[in-house]
Amino acid sequence: MTRYRSVLVLAILASLAIGAALPSLFRAMRSGGAPESQTETTQAAPVNGEVQLSAAQIQASKIATAPVGPGVIARQVTAPAAVKPDPDKIARVAAKVVGVVEELRKRLGDQVKRGEIIAIIDSREVAEAKSEYLAAAANFELQSVLYQREKGLFEKKITAEQLFLKAKAAFTEARVRLDLARQKLAALDMSEQEIAALPSQPIADLRRKEILAPISGRVIERMVNVGQPVTGEGQLYVISDLSIVEAEIAVPAADLSLLREGQGVRIKNAEGHVFDGTITYVTATISRETRTGPVLARFPNPDFSLRPGSLLEAEISLKQARVKVKIPRSAVMIIDGKPNVFVRTPAGFTKREVELGRGDDDSVEVVSGLKPGEEIAVSNVFLLKAELGKQNIPEE
Repeated sequence: MTRYRSVLVLAILASLAIGAALPSLFRAMRSGGAPESQTETTQAAPVNGEVQLSAAQIQASKIATAPVGPGVIARQVTAPAAVKPDPDKIARVAAKVVGVVEELRKRLGDQVKRGEIIAIIDSREVAEAKSEYLAAAANFELQSVLYQREKGLFEKKITAEQLFLKAKAAFTEARVRLDLARQKLAALDMSEQEIAALPSQPIADLRRKEILAPISGRVIERMVNVGQPVTGEGQLYVISDLSIVEAEIAVPAADLSLLREGQGVRIKNAEGHVFDGTITYVTATISRETRTGPVLARFPNPDFSLRPGSLLEAEISLKQARVKVKIPRSAVMIIDGKPNVFVRTPAGFTKREVELGRGDDDSVEVVSGLKPGEEIAVSNVFLLKAELGKQNIPEE
């Protein structure tokens, strides 16, 4: 029994010894060396400033890269802009006569052409002026015939000079009355063609005053309804030619001195379409509340995509400079108080200190530290900075 116990104890001790030696044996087999009787070989540490990443890791981290090269640095002023109709392209259509709206031929938003009939006013004032003109024209024709008759008789010594002079005075008075009647119709906004057509116009139409569109454009306001009384100053429509619009830009006071009339300005609408315009006015006053000054710019709007009343963002380019190396601002990381970029290498990335120069809102010039053609990280660069920071943490 004692011998059995001794054999059992020896077997247990042998098993423990073999189990303790197995890990060293396995490591030796993997490394091709002897059992772990000496210090285990470790992977070489990355070079200072290097972040080792595989192509798959770079893609998974969504780290985009791009080659560096020359470009243009442009300083810009960005400010809110309110689109409105060009005041030189707006027409307010007035009735110009006292009467009642008989017909409105255009609705809100309709397109109109210059000279097109857009409304008709029933006016007693117009009827009286037309009747006065027709009477004056008939009297002028009669007095003209009598004058020519008396003139012929006087030249033949058949009639007395007194009768000739009386006929001449009546003819002159008739011509003056006709001219006054024509001027009155012209004051009621009747064209020469309309006046010339009056003798053949039906009597029922004498009260009708046709209102013509003064410009081509679109109806943006309709001020009256059919049957509504109007005065000479009463407005019927507001027509605007929206092929050219104006934008009022609220520019900060500090940037107003940098702007000049004739400078280019760019805005983008809600659909993403870009429109280029020109500054037409730079204000000399500044709002006390907002510390901004209004700047006006005109924009071609051939497809009417710029809608008056829209609030958009305007970009005004101030200065442009050509540089040899231009990179996005997103590529620059401040490490130990200095600007750095991460340059692509076969093993991943390596940080490199750079000297920066001129810049704008999106890009910056690299004076030294990079050469054209080198590839750098341009997005999610903070991940590389964070990984580099982990490598610099001292081990305990």
